[in-house]
Formats: sequence, structure tokens, C-alpha cells
Amino acid sequence: MSYCIYLRKSRADLEAEAHGEGETLARHEHALLTLAEKLRLPIGSIYREIVSGETIAARPVMQKLLDEVERGCWEGVLVMEVERLARGDTMDQGQVAKAFQCRGTKIITPVKTYDPCDEFDEEYFEFGLFMSRREFKTINRRIQRGRIASVKEGKYIASAAPYGYRRVKIKKDKGYTLEPVPEQAQIVRTIFDWYVHGIPQPDGSCRPAAASIIAGELDRLQIKPANGNLWSPHSIRDILKNPVYIGKIRWGFRKEQKKYAGDTMHKRRTPAKEYLLIDGLHPAIIDDITFRKAAERMNANRKNTVKSTILQNSLSGLVYCGKCGSLMTRLAPNSKTKYPVIKCPNRYCDCVSAPLDLVERSILSGLADWLEKYKLELQPTVDEAKTIKLQQSALADARRQLETLNRQLDTTYTLLEQGVYSVPVFTARQKNISDSIRTLTHAIEDMEAACGAAQSREEQRSCFLPKVEHILISYEKTEDAASRNRMLKEVLARVVYQKDVRNSRTQRDLASFHIEIFPNI
Repeated sequence: MSYCIYLRKSRADLEAEAHGEGETLARHEHALLTLAEKLRLPIGSIYREIVSGETIAARPVMQKLLDEVERGCWEGVLVMEVERLARGDTMDQGQVAKAFQCRGTKIITPVKTYDPCDEFDEEYFEFGLFMSRREFKTINRRIQRGRIASVKEGKYIASAAPYGYRRVKIKKDKGYTLEPVPEQAQIVRTIFDWYVHGIPQPDGSCRPAAASIIAGELDRLQIKPANGNLWSPHSIRDILKNPVYIGKIRWGFRKEQKKYAGDTMHKRRTPAKEYLLIDGLHPAIIDDITFRKAAERMNANRKNTVKSTILQNSLSGLVYCGKCGSLMTRLAPNSKTKYPVIKCPNRYCDCVSAPLDLVERSILSGLADWLEKYKLELQPTVDEAKTIKLQQSALADARRQLETLNRQLDTTYTLLEQGVYSVPVFTARQKNISDSIRTLTHAIEDMEAACGAAQSREEQRSCFLPKVEHILISYEKTEDAASRNRMLKEVLARVVYQKDVRNSRTQRDLASFHIEIFPNI
């Protein structure tokens, strides 16, 4: 069994690179390959983690490595320091320790080799992970203190400048500030003027403009945003609410919150009640009076009604537009349309909306048709049952043969030590047996895949199809949209909707749309 190398940068590596010490992963790779050559360790693969992540969930290469370690693919992993494996919380550290202990996979560093089966090495390894987490927290606190100090000095510390500015280095000092981009700054002034006073019309009047209208007008004038080709109402509202345009620096406005769903950590940013608002070193684009008027209008337009937290859309998160790929949304009944409809939120997409209940019934009908068709495809045959038994029998025989070959391989070492085999005879014999083991191992993997596929079909027959049948029967018995949504998400991965032609009011119940369902199988 061979070894692998795992490479990952730390914060200290990034600082060293900034001072011209060379590319970190290349230096580490050379050092670990030299170590492998010295210890005569065969290297089967090299893993390079090029993304920065506090948790294992944010590091895909580490996830792949741990999966292979748990399956016993590697005898050992070469790494510069054990701290490179896990610097997350105790849950992540426990996951790493468990994976290596489960298969007895060694951790080899230039300083020490850790054997997880050895009690003292295990304690030393766990202590190393604990100290790395402590060091991470200390470094993070120091970085945050430095950022806050820079903000209080009026410097701009974010990586990207807001629309209307460019990020420039402060002369004879550390840090950055902002400098207006004349063309973009004029667009920002226009956005505030339109929002506060309205868009001028040919007759001399001004039409009141919401964020969506301003975005559409900018697109009509072919004015491009900083990123992408089209403006969105969200980006317009962000500009109108950003105090950077009156010469302020805002920091800590959106606090990061961490939530766990099972073993996965999700991060989201929500507005904070308390944050820093400091006079910046950069010049203002908008005067205080205009900015205040925009804020007053935005607050006046905000609905005072409390938003309902009860799910109203039974198709929420399931239906996608077949033209632009956007997730379809529910439009509540209004003065023009007395019933809820499902529509594409992309204002530039010409996909026509349709009554929500018609789309819902069409999905259930399509699911029923799919169920009948799939039942016939999964209907077990006598030949298939015989094939499964033969596959299982062949797999058992192959595993017994593999055990025999492993015992024979152990015997060759014993006979060499006893002097029965000469070195040439031992080498030839070991090579033949190792080749046979390798060939048989690959054959066993193929057999296991075939048996797994047969088992999956059986699980679909015994579990998934009855679940679909149950949902089709019980769906109409509940009126709760949230319950209906949970039912559909159990059996459907997504639904693609497309409609090209509008119906007249008298043809409301004419389902002139096309849907394609994708069962969650």
C-alpha cells in the first residue's frame, strides 16, 4: 500500500509569500518528496488544498482525503505539520483523529511520525490539534484588532471598492483609502437624484422611481454595473443605503452567524444593531441632505405589516424556469389576479406565469405517470435474481482468494527470513503474488459496484416507489403548504417549467405550459 502527500497553506505562509519567500506549496512539496525518498515511501498521490477554510466542510480536498483514509486507501499521509490537517473546532479535530485511528493510517512529518495505534502518539497528535486551534484563535483575534484600528483611522480595509470608487494605497502610510472614479461617481449621483426626485420625463415632469425602475432605466441606457451586465434592484438599494458615499466607513454592519445543520456548518450575514461608523479619509460623492432624503423615502416605503413566516408556496424551492434557470416564485393574489400564480423573478425573462394550482396538479400527474413507467422498468425478473446470487457468490469466492494470497505473501517473508528463499526467488515470488493481489482487488471492486447497483435497485423497489405512492395518495388530504412542500421534496429533486404563450382570461384553466420532473432517485 502506498502513501500520499497533503499540502495546505497557513496564514503564516501567506505572510511569508508577501515578503518574497517563494511559493509555499512548491517548497513543501519538494521537502515532503525528499522525505519520502529518504524513508523509501512510495507516493501514490499528492493533494493540494488551494482554498482557505476554517472548517473541513469548506475544504473539499481534505474531505476527499479523509474519505480515502477511512476506506483504507493509504498506509500513511505525509504533511508538513499535523496542524495542517485540522485547525477547526473540536468536532473537526475529532473527525480527523477518528479517520486516522479507524484504519491505523500513519501521519508522517519531517519532525515525527505519528502512529495512531500507539497510545503516546495518539495523545501527542490530539494535543497538536488542540494547540493549532488555540493558535488559530490567537492569530484571528490579532487580525480583527488590527482591522478595527485601521477602520478607526478612517482607512478602507475591504478587498473590493464600492461602485463609484477605486481602492488606492495611502501615501507614506500603511493601508488603503478610496478615490472617486469620475464616470461611476456621476452614475451614483444620478441614482440618488432619481430616487429622491424622480426620473425626468419629456414633458418636464418627474416620474417617481423605485429601485427596480432605476435598475431598468440604467440597463436601457446600457450603463454597466461593476460586475455583470445588468443592474438589480438589490444592488441599487445597497448603493442608496451605503454611507461610504457621504465619506463614512462602516464596519461590522453585517455580523456573521454560524448555524449547524447536522454535521455541516452554514454561515450567513445579518444586519447588526451595533456597528462602527467612522469618518473616512476618502472624499464624499453624495451630500448629507440627499443621502438623508433617500433614507427617509426608503423607510417610508417599507411596509409596516409583519411578514408572515408561514410558508404559502407548496412548490417552494422546486420549480425552475426553463428559459433562464431562475428559481420560480409565488405571486400572491392581487387586484388584477384573484389567485396565486407561479412566475419567473427575472424581469428580463419572457417566461409566462401560470396559476399555481394548475402547475401543482400537473406535477402530481407527471409524477404518477413516471411512477407507472418506472415500476415496469424496475420489475424484477427471474434472470436478474439468478444474476444477483451469482454475483454475491463470486464476490465471496474472490474475497476468500484474496485472503489466501495475503497469507501467501506473508509466508514469502517468513521463508526469506528462514533462508528457504534466496533474494531473487523471494523477489520474483513476491512480485507474482502482489500482481495477483492487485488484479483480484480491482475485480472485487467491480463486483462490489455491481452488487451495490443491484442492491440500489432493490431499495428503490422496496422504499422509494412505495414512498411516491403514499405521497400521491396523501397529498390531497392535507391543505398545509409546508407539509405538501416537504412531501414533494422527498421525492423530487427539481421541476423545470416553461410557458411561451399567454392565455386569455376565459382560458384560465388551460394548462398551456410544459413541465419536466426530476425524481430524487
